[in-house]
Formats: sequence, structure tokens, C-alpha cells
Amino acid sequence: MVNKKILGICGSPRKQATEYVLSEALNSMEEKGYETELFTVRGKNISPCRNCDYCIREKECILKDDMYELYPLFKDVQGIIMATPIYNGGVSAQIKAVMDRTRAAAAVDINFLKHKVGMVIAVGGDRVGGQELAIQQILTFYILNGTIPVSGGPFGSNLGANFWSRDSLKGVKEDEEGFRSLNKTVKRFHEFLDKYK
Repeated sequence: MVNKKILGICGSPRKQATEYVLSEALNSMEEKGYETELFTVRGKNISPCRNCDYCIREKECILKDDMYELYPLFKDVQGIIMATPIYNGGVSAQIKAVMDRTRAAAAVDINFLKHKVGMVIAVGGDRVGGQELAIQQILTFYILNGTIPVSGGPFGSNLGANFWSRDSLKGVKEDEEGFRSLNKTVKRFHEFLDKYK
């Protein structure tokens, strides 16, 4: 039997817009009968990957930090939602560190993300601040790891959920277009999860 569980990973160091939107997506999945788990980088110590190959040799990461809280959460999930704020036109340093550090998980099991379904949420302070570039970077991470990437489809959510926060929680809550893109993406995410269970 397939474990109907979704892992949400928030790449924002602040409890603001990005975590709020990701929580809304996870709530929607709970309404559809899924168990969800939220992992946030907020308050965590996750160092960048050193590309030292220790994980290849020893089957574990040499950096003993809070990434070890995340590694076991990948197991037995059917889908992953990654959410990032926009930093200088792309993903946050924190979500990039998370993606890079999964190299250690792949060293243990190269298929640890294979056949899972993945969607992306990007939240920028500007309407056109780099959200699509950030989404593409996470979708590329999914593709490289055998995860099925899901967007919201044409006409409003071409790559994934895209928000304009105006640098505030209030701004993101008022972004009707952002929520339309989120709803479309969550809907397709659910469709793919249902099809590939």
C-alpha cells in the first residue's frame, strides 16, 4: 500500500510569506486525505555541501548538522513540495544547501527520490523578481533525481506556484493571482500523485 504522505520543505529562514504559503498547500493536501510533514530551515544549521566525496566513500555526510533531521523524512513520502523565497533573482541559499546536501542521501540510495512527485512554490518581494528561475532550478533538481516534476499547467501557473509578497505576509495573503497559481499547481500535483500511486 502506498504511503499517502507529503513532505513540505520551506527554504526561508523567516516565519513569513513562504512558510505561510507552503502551509496552505499542505493543508490542501490534508483535505485530500494525505498526511503531511513540514520541514523548515528556519532556526536550523544546514551547511553548504563541500563536495568532498566523504558521503560516496562512507555512505553518510561528514557534516553533522540539522540536515540529519531531514534525511529520514524523504523515506516513505509520495510527494515533495519545495518552497523558496527569492534571493537575488533565484532560490534561497538555504534551499540550495538542502538540495546540494541530498548528495549524501543519493550516495546511500541513488533512487531515494525516484518516482516521487514534486511541485514548487516561489515567493518574491517583486512581481517579477526571479520566481520562474527559482522554480526552474528546483524542477531541475527533481529531474536530476528522478522525481516527477509537476507544474500548474498553462494559463496562469506554467511552471509552478508563483507569489508576489511585496515583502510582507499581508502582501502574500492578498495575492489573488498567486493563490490561483497555487490552487492550479496543487490540483495537478494531486492528480499526478493519484495516477502514480
